[in-house]
Amino acid sequence: MSRSLRRLPSLALLLATACAVLPPAALALEPVDLELVLAVDASSSINRSEFNQQMIGLAEAFRHPRVQQAIEAAGPFGVAVTLIQWADNRHQETSVAWTLVHTPADCEALAAAIDATPRHVVGGGTAIGGAIAFSMLSLENNQYQGARQVIDVSGDGRANQGEIPGQVRDRAVAAGITDNGLAILNEDPALNVYYKNHVIGGHNAFVLTAPDYDAFRDAMIEKLVKEISGAPVAGLPGGEGGRGEGQEQQARR
Repeated sequence: MSRSLRRLPSLALLLATACAVLPPAALALEPVDLELVLAVDASSSINRSEFNQQMIGLAEAFRHPRVQQAIEAAGPFGVAVTLIQWADNRHQETSVAWTLVHTPADCEALAAAIDATPRHVVGGGTAIGGAIAFSMLSLENNQYQGARQVIDVSGDGRANQGEIPGQVRDRAVAAGITDNGLAILNEDPALNVYYKNHVIGGHNAFVLTAPDYDAFRDAMIEKLVKEISGAPVAGLPGGEGGRGEGQEQQARR
């Protein structure tokens, strides 16, 4: 056997090792029309019933014809979705791994995965900045390359721990990411103003409101349709939404 042939296994090993240590950005990424992070509040302010209402609302939203139609119309490559739970700056967990959805059947499968998701984060402070930072890492390290990247933050309280949300939001906007918000007003009737000023940002950013957890499902349907379609909130002022200069609207019930 020639020396060059004897070297073939070693060359193969070197190539495999090189691929293993390459950063995700250096590998071939699958194109998608949208990368969407659903960041769900699981802090101490969220009791068991409220957490369950969020999960049920998210699952039912992906089963809704309007959301499924928006996904089918989003483009030829589909929408990649992940779900994270967050609380204080030490507690963020991926609940549903990145999943590519094109069709109603894909949406039904994603809804089933959300239905089966237990509560991974129980209690802790409210670190919205940490949730955004964790979402940014998830966007950076997944296997997709989205034409758009959106972080969808939902919660019922203001940040009381961790980095100032607006600072993290500004880094996300500088990276081309849009931060949208769903403010649940059951404990803080002015939370939507806080979200508008400190959480949302980026192209066509907006905040929707739900008066309570009973309205979460309908608000999430509206929110998903708007962020998947990329359309501005109709009839409301606002432009790029950078640094919180976004749009707000109460979801239809």
